[in-house]
Amino acid sequence: MESDEQLALQAQRGDQQALLTLAERFYPLMFRYLYRMGGGNRMLAEDLTQDVFLRMQRGLARYEYPRPFKTWLYTIATNLARDHWSLADTRRNDNSDSAELEADSTQISGEAALIKQEDAARVRSALAALPELQRQAVLLYYYEELSQLEIAAAADVPLGTVKSRLFAGLRRLREIMQGEER
Repeated sequence: MESDEQLALQAQRGDQQALLTLAERFYPLMFRYLYRMGGGNRMLAEDLTQDVFLRMQRGLARYEYPRPFKTWLYTIATNLARDHWSLADTRRNDNSDSAELEADSTQISGEAALIKQEDAARVRSALAALPELQRQAVLLYYYEELSQLEIAAAADVPLGTVKSRLFAGLRRLREIMQGEER
């Protein structure tokens, strides 16, 4: 199996199959990340994910080996999401289909499923309440499983900034979750 970086180099040389393979590998990751960044809005996540891959295709000539391709693609997604939310006419809204991504594929009892959905909804709500940069760091680290160094590269910030955003984001999440329990 070829590495993402090898596929990116092949795609730069015009290999359409390599480009398709990259899109197939990363579409679910980008969609999930943008879905969570957008507070569970499926239609928005689909639109933004499509835009990520259009930008990937247009900007592939600027990808520089040996930079990790995954980090490069998360940079595109992060910038696209940031640009979207910086528009004055953009408003966040909750979407009832958000439980789909949180649901486990195994069958669980109705009561356990309800509790799991309620817990997932509380976490989504708490994440949506975080400032964008803290939410971004928490999502990339805990949900997308990027290292702190990868997050720093994707966000184009120093490692210390990522650490402080994670620390502040987790502290704020804890405060929000504890406030909801009261």
